[in-house]
Amino acid sequence: MADNRPPDASRRSESARRAIHDAALALVAEVGYPRTTIEAIAARAGVGKQTIYRWWPSRAAVLLEAFVGLGERAAGQSGTDGTQAFPDTGDLAADLKAVLRATVDELNDPAFEAPTRALAAEGIVDPRLGAEFVQKLLEPSLQLYAARLRAAQEAGQARADIDPRTALELLVGPLTHRWLLRTLPLTHEYADAIVDHALRGLAP
Repeated sequence: MADNRPPDASRRSESARRAIHDAALALVAEVGYPRTTIEAIAARAGVGKQTIYRWWPSRAAVLLEAFVGLGERAAGQSGTDGTQAFPDTGDLAADLKAVLRATVDELNDPAFEAPTRALAAEGIVDPRLGAEFVQKLLEPSLQLYAARLRAAQEAGQARADIDPRTALELLVGPLTHRWLLRTLPLTHEYADAIVDHALRGLAP
């Protein structure tokens, strides 16, 4: 018997959305953000420009959603809920070094670096996008740092009077600064040094 059901519009829309996401991420990595135009994304994804403008107000909005979706897809493949657990082995220094080293690897990965730099730069001139970038991509990770530092306080491994939100900036701030300005290479050794320097001021 012939299947006379109409095509599933939601499935077509999701397929187009995924193609647009993939096109945006690929183009940013290949040609850079300035040349990643709506026209280029549409051509790569095989859709019309009007399709993109119907869903997103700008190329930055496309890229942000694509980047968030990339993380969610990776989490789904690994069986997690989208937020990487922060290790708690009882050794605060070792746990922080493990996470910062993993962050160094991410920041040095071209697939991660190109869209992150583009979104960070765009967020400076577009406060709305910047706030969304922080909320969806940065804040979840920062909360994990803060939770681990609070656990260290409870275990007597860090001073009880420190503010975890301020303390975590001693860890992620230098790493981000070096990465953004490309002043010096971003290495595991540098990540370890950040932790050692920071903890000297946090230890009871």
